Amino acid sequence: MSQTFSRRFVVGGAAAATLLPFVPAAPAIAQTAPVRLKMVLNWRYQGPQSWFFLAQDNGYLRQAGIELDIDQGNGSGAAVGAVGSGTYDMGFGDINALIALAGRKAGPDPTTPIGIYMMFNRPPFTIAVKADGPIKEPKDLEGKNIGGPANDGALQLFPAFARLTKIDASKVTITNMAPNLREQMLQRGQVDGAFGFVNTIRFSAKAAGIDPDKQFRFINYGDHGMDLYSNCLIVSRKLVNECPEALRAIVAAFDRGVVDTLKDYDAAVASVAKREPLINRAVEKERLIATLQDEMGHPEIARFGYGAPDPERLARSIGIVREANALPRQPGPEEIFTDAFLPAPDARLRKIL
Repeated sequence: MSQTFSRRFVVGGAAAATLLPFVPAAPAIAQTAPVRLKMVLNWRYQGPQSWFFLAQDNGYLRQAGIELDIDQGNGSGAAVGAVGSGTYDMGFGDINALIALAGRKAGPDPTTPIGIYMMFNRPPFTIAVKADGPIKEPKDLEGKNIGGPANDGALQLFPAFARLTKIDASKVTITNMAPNLREQMLQRGQVDGAFGFVNTIRFSAKAAGIDPDKQFRFINYGDHGMDLYSNCLIVSRKLVNECPEALRAIVAAFDRGVVDTLKDYDAAVASVAKREPLINRAVEKERLIATLQDEMGHPEIARFGYGAPDPERLARSIGIVREANALPRQPGPEEIFTDAFLPAPDARLRKIL
């Protein structure tokens, strides 16, 4: 698998850049019955999941012989565990949680999931604090109470962030909270800070009537040495071994969903609203656009194509996660990600926004 990883990335790097290439239909699967699979998301239904739903609503999955149930999630880290346990076939989860899972194994383990489609290529992890409060830099977190949902990616990465920024983590109190209480508890001073994705917090605050740009300050992990990837389509090894054509079809369908999202933001948010009618469409549209800009628009896309990480950067990020979490082993990139199911290099998006 490692040879495939390296060879394909070299080809992808040499491909000509285009903005919105023709995305071919997902490959049909030779079968008499559809492939039925279950997927878990990173979080509740929100704008930055529209491509999955457009792939369903526009028939791309059905045309490829795929019936996919997509469930809401409880955190990007939890999605990795749900796939690893066999509860789900695939998930939209945090690649860093996958690195930590693999790094705690004695060696390459066939039960560990693997990433096949890198979607968030910039780190969204943050700690939100009150703009008029005393916390201005990471060291100021000592002696404070920081809250977050137990499976939140930023919370799970906090030990790594603390090691990199020389925070004494033993002096930080961690409070678990329900995700729907995060912004209100921060605003009311019930916690001194809140873990989360920056755009999750910003736009959930807006939906709750809070102005995050005036009332909150964000300590972003990426500004302090954590140049990491984030959410990726993660799948079970069982699925890799038994249904490779189904995975190619699913990635192609989701890729078409991304293209459709870029063409029509309102239609993209409408696809989410079909699943969750109570969302604030204006806020979710803002959240979607901000996610495309902040978490999906790394310049490396022009070189490797959307969905394919830079192999050298991925290797460095594995090292960061390993060192910061004091993992007993550093897994190889081929344990964490394979590009075997991505569109051909000349068919990949070369720019998001």
